[in-house]
Amino acid sequence: MRLADTIKAAWAEPELRQRILFIFFMFGVFVIGLHIQVPFASDEVRDAIFQRLKEDRGFIQFLNSIGGGALGRVSIFALGLNPYITSSIIMQLMTVAIPQWKKDMAEGGQYERMKRAQRTRILTLVLCVVQGFGFMAMFGVPIPLMDRILIVATWVAGAMMVLWLGEQIQEKGIGQGVSLMIFAGIVVSFPLQIALLAQEASAGKGIGVALLVVLFLAMTMFIVYFTQAQRRIAIQHMRRNVGGRMVAGGQASYLPIPVNAAGVIPIIFAMALIFLPSQFATFAPAGNPWNTFWTEVAGFTTPTGGGAFVWKSLVGTFVFAIMIFFFTYFYTAIQFNVEDIANQLKRSGAYIPGIRQGQQTEKFLDGVISRITFVGAAFLAFVSLVPFWVPQITGIQQFGFIGGTSLLIIVSVVLDLMRQIEANLIMRGYAK
Repeated sequence: MRLADTIKAAWAEPELRQRILFIFFMFGVFVIGLHIQVPFASDEVRDAIFQRLKEDRGFIQFLNSIGGGALGRVSIFALGLNPYITSSIIMQLMTVAIPQWKKDMAEGGQYERMKRAQRTRILTLVLCVVQGFGFMAMFGVPIPLMDRILIVATWVAGAMMVLWLGEQIQEKGIGQGVSLMIFAGIVVSFPLQIALLAQEASAGKGIGVALLVVLFLAMTMFIVYFTQAQRRIAIQHMRRNVGGRMVAGGQASYLPIPVNAAGVIPIIFAMALIFLPSQFATFAPAGNPWNTFWTEVAGFTTPTGGGAFVWKSLVGTFVFAIMIFFFTYFYTAIQFNVEDIANQLKRSGAYIPGIRQGQQTEKFLDGVISRITFVGAAFLAFVSLVPFWVPQITGIQQFGFIGGTSLLIIVSVVLDLMRQIEANLIMRGYAK
């Protein structure tokens, strides 16, 4: 179905219309919360945090951008879903690393999934507290201990409320609730970005703005193409059911392997690491040996190179790309365990034509996934580096939606939401 037909059919179906309206209602609650400031934060604290974010071009600014600017407003939603995302990744890695947890998840069904969700929430609470006090220390504002505790407690409550909003969307709306809340946090700053572009155009940078719009559309198409791209491996089933009997000659199917199986996780990991030196530098005043050392290190780990020398920027670009390749292969290996896939195919009586079951299937899948992962890693590296290059090409510093994690999240969430709407319509007989 075409996009317009899908939206029209979904709006005509009462239950789907109600679910879509519920999503917008949750978005409205989220936007209201973004503009509610922490009552325990003084004007001095707000001014210091705003100034820190204005000067920062690192990971803190990235967290502020995907959180709808809540951190810059000292909002009750300042932490957003960042602690939950981190805890989810940690729990997923631990499930793979701990054999007993991996076995329980494979055999425990819904009960084990509920247990892992509970562990994730507990870890989220811990990370909320740690990240909240970490932000307070990083901003370097003298705050009384009791006020500091009250601010962090408010942030923790706000983060858990955002998580609750996502869970409500998951239950009563449609699509992945947490992903949609991240999507809302990014999109809510879009009007401000448009206003900043209008200011740039009125200041005589019309050509740069026009070039920026063209690049934005081109990057959107590029990301959509690679997000949907997949390698389909033919699968043949040896047996099929006919009248209650098992006979030979089953139907053929395929095993889909996405080009971008790792999603945005490698970019988030890489950004967290490359901006660590610049964050370490803020722990000491300018001119301090500690600050000087980490500032110099930061010049070699970020694609911008600290604005000093071109060769520093090239080294930073190489380091960033290598990190993305590493984390892409690492996370894809977790997502696609070739040994498990080969065993599942064998148990279900399926095989890859021309490939023997067992070790040969495992070796074949490992080779295919390795080659596809290389393409996916190159795609992620290019997309994540574009935001560092675009300001140099267009002369526009304000627009933050060209490539990078933000645009990738927007495209991925929208495509997933449309797929789920289409699936619901197919079940209701709307698809032709």
